[in-house]
Amino acid sequence: MSTSGNTDRPIELLYRDDHLCAVAKPAGILVHRSKLGTDTEFLADRLRDQLGQRVWTVHRLDRATSGVLLVALDSATAAAIGHQFEAGTIAKRYLAIARGWLDEAGEINKPLKVDGGKVRSAVTRWRCLARAELDVAVEPHPTARYSLAELQPLTGRTHQLRRHLNHIAHPIVGDVNHGDRHHNRLFRARFGCHRLLLHAASITLAHPETGKRLDISAPLPHDFDSVIEALGWRDAAPGTGYTLKRKCITSPSATM
Repeated sequence: MSTSGNTDRPIELLYRDDHLCAVAKPAGILVHRSKLGTDTEFLADRLRDQLGQRVWTVHRLDRATSGVLLVALDSATAAAIGHQFEAGTIAKRYLAIARGWLDEAGEINKPLKVDGGKVRSAVTRWRCLARAELDVAVEPHPTARYSLAELQPLTGRTHQLRRHLNHIAHPIVGDVNHGDRHHNRLFRARFGCHRLLLHAASITLAHPETGKRLDISAPLPHDFDSVIEALGWRDAAPGTGYTLKRKCITSPSATM
């Protein structure tokens, strides 16, 4: 499978200090090497070469997902951030476009099978930010309805958001494994959108060295942003702590 196609571009840095950095991961690239697949480009390798130092990945984003990714710059920081993830004190928020009209808000509490076949608890909260309806018939419905959702995973299982949204019959558009091929095809034809419409919009944590709160967000990539524009959702998310415009928001202490 091909990667993002932007291997000649530097990875966008959202935050960097002596201990950690946060980057804007493009869609279409794996974070690190895997025994599965035939990829030749990996974000961790590119970032190591770009920064000229070793990096430690402390969490993952799917190949198809874009957005904020934290990377530690030393082993002690990697361990400290890992403890925060285990304790559930790191907050992550995603933007997604889902099939159908979601309720205003809700929570999905459905255990999921993880690597090794074990079933683990998994909880996702959502909030509907906007809805749209296209005058296009997609069987069995006479029109096509969509929701812009803010998602907050309270656990970190593989493909959790994609599997949970599919479980409640609101799959994320562009998901070839857990989605709806009819709606995926519509977005390719109508908007020229060939990606999973899931974006890690922001992450909040305590800095492992200073203890200060860090709030870091990633701008929407152009391909996602253009769909937001086409559906009339430009101002759909006031007061959420991030913006749908092409702007990066970090804590006042962040150094670029």
